[in-house]
Amino acid sequence: MGLLDRAIATTVPAIPKPLVRKVSSRYIAGRNLREAVRTVRQLNAEGSAATLDVLGEGVRDVSQAEETVREYKRALDLLATENLNSGVSVKLTALGLDLDQSQCRNNIKRILEYAAARDRFVRVDMEDSPYTERTIQTVLDLHADYGNTGAVVQAYMRRSVFDVERLAERKVSVRLCKGIYVEPRRVAYKNFDVVRENYVWLLEKLFRAGCYVGVATHDEYLVWHALRLVHDLGVPGSGYEFQMLLGLGVDEPLRKILVGAGHRMRVYVPYGEQWYEYSVRRLKENPKVATYVTRDVVAEMANYLRR
Repeated sequence: MGLLDRAIATTVPAIPKPLVRKVSSRYIAGRNLREAVRTVRQLNAEGSAATLDVLGEGVRDVSQAEETVREYKRALDLLATENLNSGVSVKLTALGLDLDQSQCRNNIKRILEYAAARDRFVRVDMEDSPYTERTIQTVLDLHADYGNTGAVVQAYMRRSVFDVERLAERKVSVRLCKGIYVEPRRVAYKNFDVVRENYVWLLEKLFRAGCYVGVATHDEYLVWHALRLVHDLGVPGSGYEFQMLLGLGVDEPLRKILVGAGHRMRVYVPYGEQWYEYSVRRLKENPKVATYVTRDVVAEMANYLRR
């Protein structure tokens, strides 16, 4: 990341909240479930599946974790009622991992059971490195009893090859992404090309093991390699899907190309009252995106001043 990107990222909290909200509306589906479901419905109409994510990881008390469980149940009910093609994505710290690991485990089981009864999939999302092992182990422990659960692996983590081997042994569904959190070099690769090469290596391992893979990337270089591996290894269309983020920074023409070619596509749809905290945190974690957003904010301010 360039120095300018990082400098801009540190100024994100100083951007007026109304402007952050206006810009964040491009990559957050809304503040409530109804708004999020409207986005899912539109994505389904365009040929894409979705994954709903309730914003609010890092809860500070058990009541917040309990409310998160209730919100996921409401989301699963509405998705089933409207017969929408969408699962959910859950972060363990939103379920109280920092408060009580046993209670967190119980909370994710409740969501998995509720989702299974409605024929829905639950992706246990990955967070930064202090949570990696506990998250992977939780998925491994639960997968035998809950086949509707999957993991996320970040290709920039040095440990990921070992995590992929553990998950592949159990045939766990894996969402493979590059990784977004700012991590120290001792735990994460910093070289752009190395991360790409590691991504392709991990993807091949997962395909060869027969795991269902969510190829989560907006990088057409990685999309090309995924398509090459699908062709060379004879991976069936039922064995993978491409995944992209909602809105900001997404290559929508590429998404449409992949959908038009008959590949499965899933779009990550975050929503919730914690939209501002999510926006600030993600923009600080990803300075290049912060630069993109800040430029949009400047344009919005200029438009406002011209009125």
